[in-house]
Amino acid sequence: MISKEIIEEIKARADILDVVSDYVNLKKAGSNFRGFSPFNNEKTPSFFVVPSKGFFKDFSSGKAGDSISFLMEMEGMSYMEAIRQLGQKYGITIEEEEPTEEELLAKNERDSLYIVMKFAAQWYQDHLWKQEEGQAIGLTYFHERGFSDETIRAFDLGYSPDLWDGLIQEAKAKSYNVELLEKAGLVVRKDEAKVYDRFRGRVMFPIHSLTGRVIAFGARMLSKPSAPGFDQPKYINSPETDIYHKSHVLYGIYQAKQAIRQEDNAFLVEGYTDVISMYQAGIQNVVASSGTSLTHEQIKLISRYTKNITVLFDGDAAGIKASVRGIDMILEGGLNVKAVVLPEGEDPDSYARKLGGTAFTKYVKEHQQDFIRFKIALFQGEAQQDPIKKAGIIRDIVTSISKIPDPIQRQVYLKESGDLLNMDESILLTELNKIHLQQHRSAQKKTAFEETYAAEEEEEVFSEYEPAEEPSKGKIYYREKEITRLLLLYGQLEVEENFKVFHYIFKELEDLTIQTDIYQQIHQLYRQKSEAGQAVTEATLAEAGIPEITQEVIDLVVEHYVLSDNWELKYNIYVPRETSILHQVIERSILELKFAYLEKLIQENRQKLLEAADTESQMKVLEAHHVLKNSQMEIARYLGIVVS
Repeated sequence: MISKEIIEEIKARADILDVVSDYVNLKKAGSNFRGFSPFNNEKTPSFFVVPSKGFFKDFSSGKAGDSISFLMEMEGMSYMEAIRQLGQKYGITIEEEEPTEEELLAKNERDSLYIVMKFAAQWYQDHLWKQEEGQAIGLTYFHERGFSDETIRAFDLGYSPDLWDGLIQEAKAKSYNVELLEKAGLVVRKDEAKVYDRFRGRVMFPIHSLTGRVIAFGARMLSKPSAPGFDQPKYINSPETDIYHKSHVLYGIYQAKQAIRQEDNAFLVEGYTDVISMYQAGIQNVVASSGTSLTHEQIKLISRYTKNITVLFDGDAAGIKASVRGIDMILEGGLNVKAVVLPEGEDPDSYARKLGGTAFTKYVKEHQQDFIRFKIALFQGEAQQDPIKKAGIIRDIVTSISKIPDPIQRQVYLKESGDLLNMDESILLTELNKIHLQQHRSAQKKTAFEETYAAEEEEEVFSEYEPAEEPSKGKIYYREKEITRLLLLYGQLEVEENFKVFHYIFKELEDLTIQTDIYQQIHQLYRQKSEAGQAVTEATLAEAGIPEITQEVIDLVVEHYVLSDNWELKYNIYVPRETSILHQVIERSILELKFAYLEKLIQENRQKLLEAADTESQMKVLEAHHVLKNSQMEIARYLGIVVS
């Protein structure tokens, strides 16, 4: 367990801007920061961070919260996991007892998987640095590859001894559950009696999450396994688990993310050693696709930090052509892509070691090409004398251009392609339109099929029931929402000595009852805290421990749109700020709320008039109606509203 005092210290130290910036590329927008949603694909950034309040708000998905809830959403962490992660980030010592087997079993299974992966990673590292076999085989191999001790430690590299069940025995000695090792992909079970280590006699490459936790391993065999009858491939990787989905992970992203943001570019390579050698050469903005074909999820991961990718290809023509599909996927993701082909027989690992960082960087700058020039150069030689092949290449180029979401970029690349291929741009444009038309028709057919299937399924399953209609939110809801927003933002401002905005709002509404449940709760909580002598802020309400209130408070105080400074600085267009006319804003908001209440009371009174059984009852209702109508007319005159 973590003490309450430590938790409060971590929450106080956690900087929302710092935490979110590990995942999202943010740009200043007024007093806030804005970026693309890490939860949804979007073309217009609608993710906001408000440092002054310690909140984030994602308008595309509706998610909102503080540093802790952000980590919980991004990493699938529990609350205590997020606390531990933040404690580690800010160097706050968290004293916890070593978990027993019973405690491990009581934890969420994901938490347990992270724990056993951390244990395994440390065991592999200990064998690399402290055991004779690891030093003689594993450490020697890494040194022969040119990796320094500092680099080896930076990537947590290790060695798994050539033992049948070395990890299993160590885990049992430390009271770790062998079933968890199996679920983490660390051991293999043939039957109830036969369980053995997955990785034996191999150097180990831990794969980290964005926050630095070990989630999987890649492993390379260096010697023939001692156990007879178990021939194994040279390279093996962890299987998919609850914490590891290889299509969502990039090797080296934990070490590279800050450099990618600083350089505004990511180098994309194939292998673990490519990443490590370039990192050691001083080129740290490099990641690998972890032995898989590039995926949309991996591209989205890179796009959190930069919109620019440079793909490095080994000097092998056949391998390049097999990998070139990834470029189209990068374009489709809205990123800018360049390609670099290394000399024949070289890969990023060997070439970075051969040239060193400065010369390697120079080579990349001199040889990088945009994807049009790269693809034309790749295929043009073999199709020079073959019109059929040349037509196929042209279609391939135009298909790549069709993937680009930005129409202006598409037009620029069409023109460049026409110049390079010596073709009329209008012909390429016609081909592009054909491709878009085909894509549109395919999408329509798919949508029609899905809608038909869904309709048939719904009719089959739900035909006996009529869906309930959600009641629309009326004027009162929106008026109560606005007055609650003003209370949260400006409640602590002084109107005069010892009399603040919240005093004024509560005094004006003392004879009324807030009707929307969530806003009623917020007003009550605000009253309770202020009557207890607390200076109530958005943060204190958001931290009250009521998720619905936290969500609503953040929704109310985080603005989706920010007024650009250019309106005043560049165009001399002055828009009054809310704070400069706050008295009028609050007064009008209160009157609009009262007007909405009166409208509702008048409607209810009309119904009472219809239901009145005798003349005396009718007269009482009419008197009440007259009072309500007069009050409504008085407010309407102030608001400039015409009522009938």
